[in-house]
Amino acid sequence: MTRGLGSLSRVMILGFVRDRTAMFFTILFPLMFLVLFGGLFKDSGLSKSEVLQIGPVAMFDQMPAADRADIGQIVTLIKVDDREKALDQVRKGDYAAAVEQQGGNVVLHYAAADVVRSGIVRGLLESMVQTSNLAAAGVSTPAFTLDAEPVEDRSLKTIQYVTPGILGWAIAVGATFGAAMTLVTWRQKKILRRLRLSPVPTSSIVGARVAVSLLVALVQMALFVGIASLPYFGLKLSNYWWMAIPLVVSATLAFMSIGLLAGSWAKSPEAASAIANLIVLPMAFLSGSFFPLDNAPGWLKNVSEVFPLKHLNEALLGVMVRGEGPGSAMPAIGILLGFAIVVGTIASFLFRWDDV
Repeated sequence: MTRGLGSLSRVMILGFVRDRTAMFFTILFPLMFLVLFGGLFKDSGLSKSEVLQIGPVAMFDQMPAADRADIGQIVTLIKVDDREKALDQVRKGDYAAAVEQQGGNVVLHYAAADVVRSGIVRGLLESMVQTSNLAAAGVSTPAFTLDAEPVEDRSLKTIQYVTPGILGWAIAVGATFGAAMTLVTWRQKKILRRLRLSPVPTSSIVGARVAVSLLVALVQMALFVGIASLPYFGLKLSNYWWMAIPLVVSATLAFMSIGLLAGSWAKSPEAASAIANLIVLPMAFLSGSFFPLDNAPGWLKNVSEVFPLKHLNEALLGVMVRGEGPGSAMPAIGILLGFAIVVGTIASFLFRWDDV
């Protein structure tokens, strides 16, 4: 049995390595997404807004140099004299807002169409006006101040959140398509029939397929973590990152069961690929692999709970980035293994050794 398992595993590995299409879509294609997203959002942050200062504005002109430097991290003040031209530029969206002083009033002109930028500038100016009013009233030190700090480490970058999601999607693609395409191709080429008639036990055939899928998944994980940890991207793993290994193993079994179901149902590689795509691609978008679901409708969040990829993504994020302990991953592991058992059982009833 051990000899048959080893021989079949070796054949499957060689077949996978020699299949350029499988290598591309399983390894290189997901890595391209990691490099693309990690590179695009490597230095992401809140962009500064440009604000036009029309004529003299005492609140700005009399501002101490230290305060002006702090304000300069959020907005860039540009002094102009032509009021009508400035308002027209704000109206066109060239600038976030325009500020002028009319007697004792500071007037903010903003474009209602750009809610985000105008809201930032408006909140900043309201705070400055309140501070100036307190100073004018003789209150030099406010009774309370607000310090806002992220709960995560300040060194965290976008790559911290991109890596677990895209890694989960890569695991889903590799395991699902690998199982589906192998099953259909081997059935079409009569390889399954020969294996059934050979002295190799069925358990060795299944074990070899599972072993190869697990190996591919662990290689995917190693490549993703290795590339994301390069200084250019700057991934920093938590102390419990190693819990990602049992999560990846459990997820591979879950997604393999989906592939077996697709391969058992389909009668051609094209049909198997279409079914797998129909399942994996929407699942990736609805499970937060590419963007968070924080602002999604409640019903959509409830639907996403059905997908194993959602639980994998959240658990990977917890142990790889947020520093959650091993116990936090156990519910996800249980869900993934339970999913694998249920779907794998359904696939076994549809399984065929040969086309009929």
